[in-house]
Amino acid sequence: MSDTATQTPTKLQLLELLAAIGTAQWREFAAAAAQHGLTSTQARVLAQLDGPVPMRGLATLLVCDASNVTGIVDRLEARELVRREPDRADRRVKNVVATDAGREVIRRVREEMQAMHGALDTLDETESATLYALLGRLRPSMEKA
Repeated sequence: MSDTATQTPTKLQLLELLAAIGTAQWREFAAAAAQHGLTSTQARVLAQLDGPVPMRGLATLLVCDASNVTGIVDRLEARELVRREPDRADRRVKNVVATDAGREVIRRVREEMQAMHGALDTLDETESATLYALLGRLRPSMEKA
């Protein structure tokens, strides 16, 4: 076993590795989205829609102004990938909901990310479970930022 395999990585090394993986994942996600006529931002919106999400909530998730979200949602709605519906608790709030077609497109985008699938296929079951648990621990604090 080499010395590097037994050394604890520094935070900087971990950050650089996470950034490299995130960049590669984002690049592949954008390329797969483009194959379906979507911008990376449009695909990000679809990926966020597990259920109804308020327009303002999408702006927060995308880290952009709410007026930008309107145009993005307009284009997705024109392709019948999402629909707007009034919030049940506050009819002034418009929620964005993925249509069946929108859910199918984002499923295909994710499915077509072959480099990511290939990388994950190199892990055995124990390594996959460990990675999932570790990323799950990091996610809440990362999403607060």
